[in-house]
Amino acid sequence: MVRHQDEAGRSELRAAHAGQGALLWAVGIFSVFANLLLFTGPLYMLQVYDRVLGSQSESTLAALTVLIVALFLAMGFLDYARGRILARIGARIQDQLDRRVFSAAMQRLTLAPQDGDAQSAQRDLEAIQRLWASPVLLALFDMPWTPLFIFAVFVFNFWLGVLATVGGVLLVIVAILNQRMTSASLGQVTSRGARADRMSDLIKLEAESVQALGMTKAAFDRWQVARSAALEGAVSVGDLGGKFSAITKTFRMFLQSAILGLGALMVLEGHMSAGAMIAASILMGRALQPVEQAVGQWATVTRAMDAYRRLSTLLTVVPKAAPLTTLPRPKAVLEA
Repeated sequence: MVRHQDEAGRSELRAAHAGQGALLWAVGIFSVFANLLLFTGPLYMLQVYDRVLGSQSESTLAALTVLIVALFLAMGFLDYARGRILARIGARIQDQLDRRVFSAAMQRLTLAPQDGDAQSAQRDLEAIQRLWASPVLLALFDMPWTPLFIFAVFVFNFWLGVLATVGGVLLVIVAILNQRMTSASLGQVTSRGARADRMSDLIKLEAESVQALGMTKAAFDRWQVARSAALEGAVSVGDLGGKFSAITKTFRMFLQSAILGLGALMVLEGHMSAGAMIAASILMGRALQPVEQAVGQWATVTRAMDAYRRLSTLLTVVPKAAPLTTLPRPKAVLEA
């Protein structure tokens, strides 16, 4: 029964998200071209090292440079456009649900003034909106392209492709560990922070009564205990997330150096050109960047998931009001 009710609340949130399908398709199309344009840098390096330096042609260098300037401008525009579209999707979802969530919270607080889901309802909706505006969703759109970039590394050299694949698998493992080890703790920290915020709001609301009754110090002490617990948990979770982010970033940078070293060995043995070595290094860094970005922004995802769960529960407990019966327009008839 509880699962059915939770599903009823989720369906209301899913309906708000489902209306953004056209904009999501636009983001997907922009992502296709933006990721294809990411081959601009590696191909430019390949042409400069293998063609321009070999032919000593300044006109070829100038033509290539003008071409990549145009391509990079197009890529920048597409990146900017898809980021702004996602931000507007979040704003539209918040605007569509604001009145409904606020009304449900007010009705719930009338019956249960201490209900945490109702007290944090608007902040939860803002957490979902912030997820849409964050870079992590762009990383999710870019992740499906990671196999293509790794395949391109294989085209340059088999062993460089093997190194890129192993590095990508290890980064995915780190991302999974980060999700499993931080999600539960982050949910507790969010709950503690919300409790401290509710206590602060209550003290401010009843400031006159608190001061008149001489309860200022006691109220501040209780709030400080809740605030300290939330702060301690936030620091602990931040340390854990920071470790994973540092590991991911350091390992990705090491892989780029490792692929340069291995590529240099392949060049010395005559298996590939110097331009291909540089291009493969750039491609591997681009292939692993979405994973690193997702690990660094995972706290935003976890907060949004917790907020989604609480809003689902609230909207289920307080369903939409049934439509009223439409009555005929009254006639202005006066009889005496």
